[in-house]
Amino acid sequence: MLLRVDALEAHLARPLGPLYTITSDEHLLAQEAADRIRRTARAQGYSEREVLTVDRSFRWSALLSATQEQSLFGDRKLVELRMPTGKPGKEGGQALQEFTRKIRPGESDTIVLVTLPKLDWATQKAAWVAALQQGSVFIDIPRIERAHLPAWIGNRLAAQRQSADKQGLDFIADRVEGNLLAAHQEIQKLGLLHPEGKLSYEQIHDAVLNVARYDVFKLNEAMLAGDTARLVRMVEGLKGEGEALPLVLWAVAEEIRMLLRLKAGAMQGRPVGAMLKEYRVWGPRERLMEPALRRLELPTLERALHEAAQVDRMIKGLRSKAFAGDAWDAMLQLALHIARPASTLKRTEA
Repeated sequence: MLLRVDALEAHLARPLGPLYTITSDEHLLAQEAADRIRRTARAQGYSEREVLTVDRSFRWSALLSATQEQSLFGDRKLVELRMPTGKPGKEGGQALQEFTRKIRPGESDTIVLVTLPKLDWATQKAAWVAALQQGSVFIDIPRIERAHLPAWIGNRLAAQRQSADKQGLDFIADRVEGNLLAAHQEIQKLGLLHPEGKLSYEQIHDAVLNVARYDVFKLNEAMLAGDTARLVRMVEGLKGEGEALPLVLWAVAEEIRMLLRLKAGAMQGRPVGAMLKEYRVWGPRERLMEPALRRLELPTLERALHEAAQVDRMIKGLRSKAFAGDAWDAMLQLALHIARPASTLKRTEA
């Protein structure tokens, strides 16, 4: 049974099922969902709790033992099975499939809660995942993308009877991007500092710290979207966090190569949608590719790939005629050449 996380509260108003699965890379939201299940379990009489963590030395027989052994005091029990890697291996996959087949609702005094990171595309096709989806209450919590972050912050503020205008919400989102736990903490801090009601921009600005964490692979989304302000902020953030510049260049260069393949294919009459599926471009990148391809000309992409090679020379300590400044400045200029609006690109190329 697949369950959206926003429907979990209503589901927990009923007696709990025997098996729950939570999969997500949003650690805050996964923790909150697990906490709700734990609190409900305690309220419904599952007073004993046992935690199993899957690592190299884990024996899958421990799961069967934990769910079959009777408590010394006859208490009902919550068993948590934590899989930090999301990879149970062949033995674990078979054990999970066998375990889900044996579950009978209402016949056990044990509830099992399985927690996993976000599963990649290949793992989602595994038989053990299908068994969990069918045999458990399966809660797949998606990441909060940057475009949805202000609305998420607004909902969290509303839960503590506060609100903010668009400028204030965007300011918070800029300061906490990529760090949802920090966003939660900053929102709670606003609740402690200020009374219920609408928060002014000044109140938010004075209270919210810059606790953003930047993901090198999210940099590509800002570049594809043409969001130059976010792009500059992310490059500066990655530099300040000590990110390896070769990794940043690799991510950007790979995106340029993908754009080149798609642009060349589109010029030959191939449907962009079909190419995106062929090259396995999913999620936010898939939505951003077509507008980026309309904005960018083939010569621009070819020149950008040449510039990427020049940035690579600078990283290695060699001189480049294409860029002034240091390698990070060159990296920013390269990314801006892809993100810059079409009108600016035409003026540059003229």
